Amino acid sequence: MSTEQSEGHGYDELRDEGWRRLLAAARRRLERTGGALDGEIGLTRPSEAERRTVIGITGRYRPETAKRLAVPLIDLDGYLHDRYGTGLLQTLGRLHGPLRDRPAERAEEEARRDDALKSAHTSRLAGQGWFAAWLDRIAADGTLTRLVRRGDALLLDAAVRVLERLTGDGDRSAGSPKRVPGVLPLPVLAEWATGDTKALVPGAPLEQLVLRALAQRTGGGSEVSPDRAGRRALWESAGAIADDLASQVLVLNIGARGDTVVCDWLRDAAGFGIPFRLTLHQLANDPVIPAARTIFVCENPAVLRAAADELQDTGAALVCTEGVPSAACHKLLGDAVRAGARLHWRADFDWAGLRITADAMARHGARPWRMSAADYTAALGKGGSTPLAGPPAASPWDPGLALAMAASGSTVMEERLLPVLLSDLTRA
Repeated sequence: MSTEQSEGHGYDELRDEGWRRLLAAARRRLERTGGALDGEIGLTRPSEAERRTVIGITGRYRPETAKRLAVPLIDLDGYLHDRYGTGLLQTLGRLHGPLRDRPAERAEEEARRDDALKSAHTSRLAGQGWFAAWLDRIAADGTLTRLVRRGDALLLDAAVRVLERLTGDGDRSAGSPKRVPGVLPLPVLAEWATGDTKALVPGAPLEQLVLRALAQRTGGGSEVSPDRAGRRALWESAGAIADDLASQVLVLNIGARGDTVVCDWLRDAAGFGIPFRLTLHQLANDPVIPAARTIFVCENPAVLRAAADELQDTGAALVCTEGVPSAACHKLLGDAVRAGARLHWRADFDWAGLRITADAMARHGARPWRMSAADYTAALGKGGSTPLAGPPAASPWDPGLALAMAASGSTVMEERLLPVLLSDLTRA
C-alpha cells in the first residue's frame, strides 16, 4: 500500500455513486451499534453502479431486477481491508472523520441525567409533593435531557437553589441575598444563584425551569403562562419581584398613618372616596401603615368600583387583589396586620379563589368574607355560571364549600354577590 493510500487519497473510488449510499448506511449502523461488525446493511432500489459495487464486494451475482441489495458488514470490512489495507471502521474514519459511539453516548447522557436528578433529590424541598412532581415532569418530557445535551445540567442545581431561597428553605449564609420584606429582585437572586444577573430574564432556560416549579407549587400544573402578567404573578407568589413598579395594589378608603408623601396621597384619596394604586416601589421605600383597623379584601375590580361609585368615602376600607395577590398587595396587607388590622377576605368561587383565600388565611390570619357553602349556593341560584376548570382545591374554613362546588361543577364570580358585599361595606 502506498503512502498516498495510507493518507486517504487513494479512496477516490469510494466517493463515487456506487459507494456513497452503501458507506453512509454502514456508518449509521456502526454508530448505532458501537462499531459491531455483525449483521448487514441494505440498499433499496439500487442503481446500476450500486449493484455492480455490491457484486464486487460479495462475489455473488445480483440481477438487475433486485429491489434490495444486502451486504454483510463483515464482507464489506474484508473487501476494504484486502483492497486498501484498512478495514471498514478505519476507512470510514479516514473518509469522513471518527465514528460516534452512540450507545456509549446514551449511557453517558443517562448517567449525567441520573446525577442531576440525584443532586436535586438531596434538596430540603425533596419531601414536598409539588417539588417531586416538578422533577418527575421535567425528567419525563425531555426537558432534562435537552439540558444535558446542551451541557446545561448545572442549571437544575441552580433552579433548586433559587426555589429553596424563594420558599424560605434556602441558604442563610453571608452570601445569601437579603430582601426587604416581600421584595427579592430577580437580578439579585440570579446573581446569587449563578453569578449572572440576567440568568432569570424572560425566556432564559433557568427562568423557565423555576417558573414551571412555581406553577406546580401554586396548583396550576407545570404550564407557565406566556403573558408577562402571568409570569410576574408566579414570581410574586413566591416573594420575588421582576419589576417593583409593575407590582401594584388597588385600594379604596385605606387611609394611612405616617408623615410621608405616599401617606398624604392615601389620606387625600380616602377623604374623597377615590380609588388609588400603590406600587411595591412606593411601599418598600416610603413605608405605609394603613389607618383602617378593619380591611376588606376582594378579588375583582368591579367590586371596588361599585363601592367607590355607591359608597364613596362612607364605605369600609377595601383592597382589591385583581386576581392572584401581587407582592405589593401582600406587602401592604402584611404591614397592616402587623400594625393590628383585621382582614376579611374573599375571592371568586372557583378553585383558584379557594387557593387564594386559604393562602391569605395562612399568611395573614385573614377571615373568610362571604366565602361559605351557603353563600355559594345562594349565589349559584341567581344566574348562569361557567364550568369549573383546573385542579380542585380545598376550603379548610368550610369543607362543605369545596364539596358543593365539586358537586355543581360551576364557577360563581363575586360580582354576583355585589348587593350583599356593598351592604357589608356600608355597615362596617
